[in-house]
Amino acid sequence: MLQFTFLGTSSGVPSLTRNVSGLAVRHRKNKDWILIDAGEGTQHRIQQTNLTLQNLKAICITHVHGDHCYGLLGLLASAGMNGRKDALTLIAPKEIQAWLASSMQLTELYLPYEINFIDVATIKAPIQINPELSISAHSLHHRVASYAFAIEVTQQQKKLNVDALNALAIPKGKLWGDLQQGKNIEWNGDVLQSQDFVEVTTQHVKAIISGDNDQPELLHQACKNADLLIHESTYTQETLEKVGASPMHSSAKMVAEFAELVRLPNLILTHFSPRYHGAKGIALLEQEAKQFYTGQLFMAEDLKVFELDAVGTLAKFSASE
Repeated sequence: MLQFTFLGTSSGVPSLTRNVSGLAVRHRKNKDWILIDAGEGTQHRIQQTNLTLQNLKAICITHVHGDHCYGLLGLLASAGMNGRKDALTLIAPKEIQAWLASSMQLTELYLPYEINFIDVATIKAPIQINPELSISAHSLHHRVASYAFAIEVTQQQKKLNVDALNALAIPKGKLWGDLQQGKNIEWNGDVLQSQDFVEVTTQHVKAIISGDNDQPELLHQACKNADLLIHESTYTQETLEKVGASPMHSSAKMVAEFAELVRLPNLILTHFSPRYHGAKGIALLEQEAKQFYTGQLFMAEDLKVFELDAVGTLAKFSASE
């Protein structure tokens, strides 16, 4: 139901293998997608996927630090130069709106589409991006105001009662299709009600995507009934204790302990310090997390795609697959 494409998984600065923060979220039912954060170079990563700026419905910025937003202005400009006309929703701290306004004025940037800005601090109820997908925001703890976004999809699946249709010898084709679409039909002089032949089930998935945060426990309520948490894991616990509290980031241990406490079935760690970008460094973070978390754990990689199905099962594959 939900697909997550990592466009950047590094903290602070990019490296040869990892760009700074960016995450695309798409409801598999259509081509529309949402961007969470837009670090410098995000639009280049998008060009390496099957995503297009024409189908981008909303951008959510977790906080104002540059590795999460410096790519926003160029991305918006490129969308305009590529002919975008549809309005775009931007959910972000109010400082982002002021920065964009001044940058657009100073660089004479004209966008041929409307930006509907929503101050993330004012969100009190979920925002419906379309009839099936909603976004809500949750406050975190960082050097600046930082937020997590909860993405929820609720959809209905209609299934025909084939046995009942065959028992009445109703042939496959238009009549079956009409019933599935909620239309009543006539058969052998009788009017058959669609509701008597269609079983409707509701499917729901929920994912939490966190910005920078040194108190994972703040997401306790947000993670209720969640299928997936995507959270920064900038350091190992040992490194975090050496650098001190001032960066206000989480360690793999902290996030893993929290995920275990709230019994999250799936956890993806991301936003890794460049000191861990080699295979040995990522293995250190992964090993630390596995000591405290027994659910399904993944370490994010640029251009890797994860798909969360209707029953909450998470799988990984490459963006090219």
